[in-house]
Amino acid sequence: MSTGPNVVAVGGGHGLAATIRAVRRYAGRTTAVVTTADDGGSTGRLRSGLPLPAPGDVRRCLAAMADPYRRAADDPADQPLVAAVEYRFPGTDVEGHALGNLLLAGLAAVTGDFVGAVDEVARLLGLDPDEARVLPATAVPVALRAWTCDGHEIEGQVAVSRTGGVDRVAVHPADAAAPPAVVEALAEADQIVLGPGSLFTSVLAAAVVEDVRAGIAKSPARRVYVCNLRGEAAESAGYTVAGHVDALRRHGIEPDVVIAQRDGLPVGDPGVEVIEADVARPNGLAHDSALLAPVLAELLP
Repeated sequence: MSTGPNVVAVGGGHGLAATIRAVRRYAGRTTAVVTTADDGGSTGRLRSGLPLPAPGDVRRCLAAMADPYRRAADDPADQPLVAAVEYRFPGTDVEGHALGNLLLAGLAAVTGDFVGAVDEVARLLGLDPDEARVLPATAVPVALRAWTCDGHEIEGQVAVSRTGGVDRVAVHPADAAAPPAVVEALAEADQIVLGPGSLFTSVLAAAVVEDVRAGIAKSPARRVYVCNLRGEAAESAGYTVAGHVDALRRHGIEPDVVIAQRDGLPVGDPGVEVIEADVARPNGLAHDSALLAPVLAELLP
C-alpha cells in the first residue's frame, strides 16, 4: 500500500473527475464518494427501466481513477479499456449509451449489489482497492428534490439543474443509506475535498445523503471546498464564493477552507479562509488537475 494521506473526494460530474486526478498526484489512498441521483442522458434511460442508482457519474470517476493524469475527461486515454468504458455507441439500438453505464447496470442486475458492481469494474480497470476506490453515495435508487426560495418543489436532477432560486435539496427517500465503506472512509480521512461541480445537482446531491453529511461533520479531516470557476445558467446563477459557502452551510456542510480561482467569481464575505490560486485550464472552462493538486496538498492538516 502506498504511503501518503488518505483523501476523500465528494461530488459528481466532470468536476469530481478533475479533483480525483488532482488528489491522485499526492494521496496515498483516494476515495471518491459519488452522487447517484442523476436522471439524464444514458443514465436516465437505464433508470427508467431498471431499479438502479445512477451509474453515469460513477463511471466517469472510475475512468478518472484508472487514468488519473489526463488533463480532461475528453482527452484520449492511453489505456484502451478506460477509453472503452467511456465509449458511447452511435447508430445502434444502444445509441448514446456509454459502455461503462451498461457494464455497471448489467453487473448490478446479475449480482444484486451496486457497490460490488462498481468494485468489479474497478478491478477490471486495474485499480488497487487499497489505493483507489469509487463508492456511490447511496447503493439504492434515489431521486433529487429541491425547494426554491419561494416554496416551489422540483423533482429530478435534470429539472433542478434548470431551476433558478434553489434554496435547498434533498434525496428521496430521505433515509437512503450510504454504503458502510463510505462512512468508514470519511472517518479515516485526513482531508475531505468537496467539488468542484454543479453546486446543488453534483456536490450537494452527494453530500446531503444523511450518512455522508454526518460523516463529513464528524470527521477529523480538514474539509476543503473547491469552488466553481464561474456561475451557472440556472442553479447557481449570480453566486459569489460566499453564496456557494452559504448554500453548503444551509445543508449542514461547514468547510474549513475554500479554493477559488484567482480573479474568478467575486469572493464576498464567506466567513472562512479563501485561497485564491490559478487552478483553471487555459481556456478557463474547467479546473486543471495539475494546478489544483499542489494547492490541495498544501492544505493537508
